[in-house]
Amino acid sequence: MLDTATVQIIKATVPALQLYANDITSHFYPLLFAQHPEVLPYFNQTNQGKGTQPKALANAVIAYGANIDALGNLSEAVSKIVQKHVALGILPEQYDAVGSCLIQAIKAVLGDAATDEVIDAWTKAYGQLANILIAAEESIYTAKEQQQGGWRGEREFILVNRVDESSVITSFYFQPFDNQGLPNFEAGQFLTLVFDDIDGVSMRRNYSLSDSTGKDYLRISVKREPNGVVSNHLHNNIQLGDKVKLRAPSGDFTLRKNTKPLILLTGGVGITPAISMLNTEAGSGRDIRFIHAAINSDVHAFKHHVDQLASTYDHIKPLYVYSQPEQHCQPHATGFIDASLIAEQLPADRDVEFYLLGPTGFMKAALAIATSLGVPASQIHYEFFGPAEALTA
Repeated sequence: MLDTATVQIIKATVPALQLYANDITSHFYPLLFAQHPEVLPYFNQTNQGKGTQPKALANAVIAYGANIDALGNLSEAVSKIVQKHVALGILPEQYDAVGSCLIQAIKAVLGDAATDEVIDAWTKAYGQLANILIAAEESIYTAKEQQQGGWRGEREFILVNRVDESSVITSFYFQPFDNQGLPNFEAGQFLTLVFDDIDGVSMRRNYSLSDSTGKDYLRISVKREPNGVVSNHLHNNIQLGDKVKLRAPSGDFTLRKNTKPLILLTGGVGITPAISMLNTEAGSGRDIRFIHAAINSDVHAFKHHVDQLASTYDHIKPLYVYSQPEQHCQPHATGFIDASLIAEQLPADRDVEFYLLGPTGFMKAALAIATSLGVPASQIHYEFFGPAEALTA
């Protein structure tokens, strides 16, 4: 626990850090990468260029400082951070590197305002946060290792199948090279793929698992992004029989299993974790509305699979919306998803589990619609996937 004086200094300096948060994180990352190049594979440089990672770090630091005397308020955010760190394989010693560079950045940006007392307080506060995260992450590493079929660190897998799901999304099926078992996972979780050398650069990327647990393989379904280094490497270079290193399934964005009606509203590549959820619940008898927005049938992945499930199970009802439909394949609706379309899929009492998965623009609009229609906030679950695309209006 931090002493009272330290807590007071942290809370008093939060407004200054909030004012200069972008400057601090902009200063921090070049320092970190220059002084500790070994951490580069853990960071998505595309997100660095877009500014999303620096912004996320700035928000996390400010939230931590503002809640320094009420850390319980951050439990959900901490859980998400811990899951992401475990997926990437963050180690305790890497916290020292981050802490050192963060304090250097605060000193450089705040200048004379960064007194010895201020720097000492933030050093202690960062140390407390690091210890909390390290302990939480170690407990998960241990649990994954002890789980039947589980493992710690990286494990070699063989690509045993690849299937084109649309013109832009391909599924990759991996089986363990050691022929040992696989752990169970929760629908909605993801894998981390580890590449030691893509054009001379080490990289790690997360991809959602796109099938239910209990199979003899792990499947991801990856969209080829125009400037995606790893996605293009997978599509162009990884062939049947090739080895790939994977980390154990992680993630806290998972399916709530109950008897409430389930609405899966997806856009673009957001369909991939929703397929895992759909496959998991297909035989449950639970009322499921599977709503997918795409540009047209050419980029619509898993259509045949979802249609087959719907023909097998009466409780699964798909609804497809295309913004630019082709004449040979007409969807259930054209244009964009709007409030009236979603309202038709909701029960009168709005007592549903509502999952939204898709690109940023799609998600923001869909979230606003679901909220406006009276779906309880505690029953709306959302995750962002892919680039910002306007698939709603």
